[in-house]
Amino acid sequence: MTLAPQPTDVSPYQSYVYAYPHKTAYRRLSDRPLLTELWEREPKDALSLYLHVPFCEIRCGFCNLFTRIGAPDGLTTAYLDALELQATTVREALGDAADVRFATAAFGGGTPTFLTAAELDRLCDMAEHRMGADLRAVPLSVEASPATATADRLAVLAERGTTRLSLGVQSFVDTEARAAVRPQRRADVEAALARIRDAAIPVLNIDLIYGIDGQTDATWLHSLDVALAWRPEELYLYPLYVRPLTGLGRRGSGPDPAWDEQRLRLYRLGRDHLLAHGYVQHSMRMFRRADAPPQGADDYACQSDGMIGLGCGARSYTAGLHYSFDYAVGMHEIRGIIDDYVGRPAADFAHAEYGRRMTADESRRRHLLQSLLQAEGLAVTDYRARFGGDPAEDFGAELNRFADRGWLEQDSDAQRLRLTAEGLAHSDAIGPELFSPAVRAAMAAYERK
Repeated sequence: MTLAPQPTDVSPYQSYVYAYPHKTAYRRLSDRPLLTELWEREPKDALSLYLHVPFCEIRCGFCNLFTRIGAPDGLTTAYLDALELQATTVREALGDAADVRFATAAFGGGTPTFLTAAELDRLCDMAEHRMGADLRAVPLSVEASPATATADRLAVLAERGTTRLSLGVQSFVDTEARAAVRPQRRADVEAALARIRDAAIPVLNIDLIYGIDGQTDATWLHSLDVALAWRPEELYLYPLYVRPLTGLGRRGSGPDPAWDEQRLRLYRLGRDHLLAHGYVQHSMRMFRRADAPPQGADDYACQSDGMIGLGCGARSYTAGLHYSFDYAVGMHEIRGIIDDYVGRPAADFAHAEYGRRMTADESRRRHLLQSLLQAEGLAVTDYRARFGGDPAEDFGAELNRFADRGWLEQDSDAQRLRLTAEGLAHSDAIGPELFSPAVRAAMAAYERK
């Protein structure tokens, strides 16, 4: 089904839906379920492992991630001690080693490369020796910043099996970087890129942002061209958001049709530029060079059930429960949560404390949402096999609305639903429209901190 698009006044920039339900829909679990019980009946032969490092050298103005600026003496060691304690406890809860296999691994944050080279080595040891993940045999993705992508850290990551390194650049124009409260010089960024290429990590991803104050079509294309000169295997193009409790959020936010139009124009310009330079679009944000080596599971797959998250900002996913520790954006609250984490006894890590239980309806929504927001779309046969019904029966009103707007089409054999080019452009409006009323209510009731 592809219909002529109908006019819509929906803003294309509602929310980036990276995981569903969002952590602001999580609540304290009064029963504190044991991990042994949560994982007892879960498939454990293709798990994803995520280790969270909640430290950065600076906090960018747009960032609402769970991270703190800097670390007092001894804090990173105390954090790694707690992380190792948690890893040991979680691994015991998973049961027989013969039943447990990790298919992917990732280090995120924060900035994992905030850690020293020796601390990164210890982090890898935890993943391998405590959790049992073979880092040299599975895709391993690590996030980094230009200032912390030093030769000694990169050498450790390359030697331990890192297959993908993601560098947050945001802009190669110094004035734009400052406007996004990410002070850095292009020369320093390019020096970091040279070190990454020297380390021979197979996949380099560069993150760029559009919609920054003062950014023009010409400066956006300039950043893209500087990035393309490094022939990154992947590029992620992010629209700028102004979120509460962030550096830019102090300026206030609200409907801004002119800014929406600017971001949408820059998105289309960037998309077309990358497509013309041999990149393939995999989602609104992700572009991969056509000749890049395959990477196995991507961000989409890593958000599937069977996710083990370690660290105070990490999420874990079973079929029936998504869980984590407490969540905050404000610096004072984040510091308190980290301080609490590093002081916990092993017994605390044997329980889930904050989370959201997944109903059958929420599981269907999550599958639909995650599939539709990828360029390849939703395989109807996969949906039927998993849920025993048809997506048009479960979500007919939403799918018809997207089709009426010209955002959704269906293959001639009716076996796949996928977003049109305009649908992909409006992914950040489509995702939130698929949230359940219960999740919307929980997110609205969340007290920001």
